[in-house]
Amino acid sequence: MTKYLISFPSGAMDVSPEELPAVGEAAHAVVREAEAAGVLVFAGGIDEGVPPVLVHGDGTVAEGTYPETARIEGGYTVVDVPTREEALVWAGKIAAACRCAQELRAFGADAEG
Repeated sequence: MTKYLISFPSGAMDVSPEELPAVGEAAHAVVREAEAAGVLVFAGGIDEGVPPVLVHGDGTVAEGTYPETARIEGGYTVVDVPTREEALVWAGKIAAACRCAQELRAFGADAEG
């Protein structure tokens, strides 16, 4: 099986504050469905209120991030499924629930197995 990252940036969600509870419930329902199907690895959103830090190999910590990743935000789901087609189905369910397009990326093979 292959793990796939399904994600979207916060700005992609164009819903009113009144719609957010329904969107949240729909998204949680898809996560529960993926969990029940045994394909959910992880689902969650970046806490945009907590600033990122860089942790160096010597253990020092610096405020900030790599310039090219400064805008990592939004929601992320990882599923472990046998085919890309199945990953596309899950991405479609999340897109419908969140009311915005989802990006799908495959993780590379794990050297440990």
